[in-house]
Amino acid sequence: MAAANILTVTGANFEASVLQSKVPVLVDFWAEWCGPCRMLAPLLDELAGEYDGKASIGKVNVDNEQDLSVKFGISGIPALLIFKDGEVVAQMVGMRSKKDLKAAIDSAIAG
Repeated sequence: MAAANILTVTGANFEASVLQSKVPVLVDFWAEWCGPCRMLAPLLDELAGEYDGKASIGKVNVDNEQDLSVKFGISGIPALLIFKDGEVVAQMVGMRSKKDLKAAIDSAIAG
């Protein structure tokens, strides 16, 4: 379940909420059964609050949104893609530190 500041991304809202976003969007491809995904969730909640208005955080449940997973070549989770102006500008797979995530988001904002 996504926190208040975190967008639940689906095939239906992907274009509007991610590709057409005015700010960079970090999209977390995750699943309920994925331990590292659950460990990452609190960090994403914190980042969503810290970057409110400067960047967005979204979550794609790979079990529910298989078409999106295939489209972006997701083979391992958690997979974190950062989109800016409709393009993937960064991609990370696996658990990451808050510092690494902030650096990637800051880079997308600056770029």
